[in-house]
Amino acid sequence: MEASTNQANTMPVAVGKRRSLLTRLKKNMSSRWQLYLLMLLPILYLVVFKYVPMYGAVIAFQNFIPTKGIAGSEWVGLKHFDRFFHSYEFVRIIKNTIVLSFYSLLAGFPFPIILALCLNYVNSRFFKKSVQMITYAPHFVSIVVMVGIILQMLDPRVGLVNTIFKFFGLPTINFMGQPEWFSHIFVWSGIWQNVGFSCIVYLAALAAIDPSLHEASVVDGANKIQRMWHIDLPGIMPVAIILLIMNTGHVLDVGFEKILLMQNPLNMSSSEVIDTFVYKVGLASTAINYSYSSAIGLFKSVINLALLLLVNRIARKAGQTSLW
Repeated sequence: MEASTNQANTMPVAVGKRRSLLTRLKKNMSSRWQLYLLMLLPILYLVVFKYVPMYGAVIAFQNFIPTKGIAGSEWVGLKHFDRFFHSYEFVRIIKNTIVLSFYSLLAGFPFPIILALCLNYVNSRFFKKSVQMITYAPHFVSIVVMVGIILQMLDPRVGLVNTIFKFFGLPTINFMGQPEWFSHIFVWSGIWQNVGFSCIVYLAALAAIDPSLHEASVVDGANKIQRMWHIDLPGIMPVAIILLIMNTGHVLDVGFEKILLMQNPLNMSSSEVIDTFVYKVGLASTAINYSYSSAIGLFKSVINLALLLLVNRIARKAGQTSLW
């Protein structure tokens, strides 16, 4: 009896709080309608191009036939996932994807930080701007052009690298024809292309560090290395952690266009990844299988989400900055 009485007493309070919240929200929207109007376009973009297409993930659990549509296609449950997990290509594709992803992440993560720290201590404005321009420029080169440059430089007959080898009497190497070279070429060419552009965020974070900290350290006799270690790195660590978490959320997205352009029959054993396999099964194959390719893509997205949640939780538990 008392419990029902207490519940009856709390209901009007909850309703009153809800009405008060709605009243404040309406008042806030009426007084700041310009800001809400600016928010409308990106929200519509997210809804139309991000959330609405999620409904299409249903075809991963169907034998999808375009003429029947999603509603009329046969439901098969986890059949396509089971098919992928038990295919003879599963281990090779997952291994190649993980190797390229984590190799790119581990090798590419520190270089923008190192470049930003070095540029931050350059006194010559001309030299600093020149280095920035040279390192930023490759980022704006098309992937197709970049792969063309790589193939020309590594050509076993007329490539620059093998021409240098010939000059010193060394044997030439067919880099693109040997699977063991593929991951190194892919990762380090990516670092060369993106390291300059990636360091912009860290330069902005370094600019926000209180100059009085550096002044006090100089008075105490600290050199540049000590100032980098004790002032700059702790100052940009929150930004670095956020970027690391976001990059981990895309760890299985290894760059479909570049890998596809660099692939050839000789290096396929180390260059076939989830994205290229989905493309070949879903679009390039003579027997197009939308459901099978959708199941593989959904599997990849779930793994990316799980890694994002895991790394974010670890960062929060470690006392570092996290996304939420």
